[in-house]
Amino acid sequence: MLNAPHRDDFSNYAVAVLPDRTKIVIDPKAVARLPSQFRLTVRGLGPLKHLDLELSGEEWGQLLYD
Repeated sequence: MLNAPHRDDFSNYAVAVLPDRTKIVIDPKAVARLPSQFRLTVRGLGPLKHLDLELSGEEWGQLLYD
């Protein structure tokens, strides 16, 4: 997870709000294929933070191959 510079344009992306009010942007192509609810896990510290999607095998198949 990176703090995006103000010059980046995310207007075409979908915005998701996490329970702690953190906002993330999701590519519109992925939004069309993701289930309506899914789990995210934040791992790492500082600049090494990243997000992991927790999807079933079937959900991964739909996301990657449909």
